[in-house]
Amino acid sequence: MDNLKTKESRTGASLSFPITGTTMDSASHTSTREIILLATSSAVTAILYAVYRHKSKIADSLKGAKKVTLDQDLRNLLIEAPGKCVPYAVIEGVVRSVKESLNSQFVDSCKGVVQRLTLQEHKMVWNRTTHFWNNYEKIIHQRTNTVPFDLVPPGSEVPPSVAVRVLKPLTAAELSLETVYERFHPSVQSLTDAIGHYISGERPKGIKETEEMLTVGAALTGVGELVLDSGTIKLQPPKQGLRYCLSSLGFDTLLKRQESSVRFWKILTTLCGLASCALLIFILHKQYRCQREKRQLRQMLEGLTAGGDATNACVVCLGNSRACVFLECGHVCSCLKCYEALPRPPRCPICRQLITRVVPLYNS
Repeated sequence: MDNLKTKESRTGASLSFPITGTTMDSASHTSTREIILLATSSAVTAILYAVYRHKSKIADSLKGAKKVTLDQDLRNLLIEAPGKCVPYAVIEGVVRSVKESLNSQFVDSCKGVVQRLTLQEHKMVWNRTTHFWNNYEKIIHQRTNTVPFDLVPPGSEVPPSVAVRVLKPLTAAELSLETVYERFHPSVQSLTDAIGHYISGERPKGIKETEEMLTVGAALTGVGELVLDSGTIKLQPPKQGLRYCLSSLGFDTLLKRQESSVRFWKILTTLCGLASCALLIFILHKQYRCQREKRQLRQMLEGLTAGGDATNACVVCLGNSRACVFLECGHVCSCLKCYEALPRPPRCPICRQLITRVVPLYNS
């Protein structure tokens, strides 16, 4: 008995047979969803990789920055440098105001060179999708004040023997400010207000008031471009897209933190990329199985058409025509009545392999 495997005949008579359980349309929809999922995961992987590359470039630029010491030799170093400039340098010192410093509005005898005052609204908002109350924060007012300041060696006299003027501190990608004052003013509500807020889906919690300052005498690590301009040493934002930092952390700690961030994004990108590759392999394997099944069914029908009516009788009853294909073995050997009469679990009368699926055949 021939092992006939195919879906359709390309010779003479044609056979049509609906596949039980899944139609062509539903299979096509599933394939479309998988392709959309693959495209989405690939796009997410590309975005994560771009973030990883950006973080990696920042870490590499920090490693390549020239570390200079804030002493008398700094001026000579800049004089000998091309263009009296070090394009990307690291310098550590203590903050000192050039003229008058800023006084804290809430803390006595607290002076600084950068002051940031913030009013932040806190409230609960009803989420109509999850049906939960979520915290919501919004900055309703923020003001930042600055005065010119220098970096000087720790413990230096007044006036210092050497100083570095810090320019445009607010443009720094990282500016370390210390919170010197913080207070939360809770909202006072009557019963009527509480009911109204509950109905509207917004419940105010209060206002948070904070004051942050870069205080005089704080240790600061500056990473940027060092230039000697008109006898004044200046630290300013670097060119070529390099990162400008004014951090209270030491340079080694700053570099370790950046490298840790690079490792995190690298792991996240790798995991997402592996998931995309696994999904791609799954889709390709599924397509391969589908094409193999089509080829097997086509071979079945070609053999069935070539065999004629003499070989088309059911091998069980020898009376009815063969009307179904047994999968996964692929034998066409039984009518539907004899198949339904097979003991459970059904096995192929030819090879005794377990029948997992039956495809009815219809002559047309």
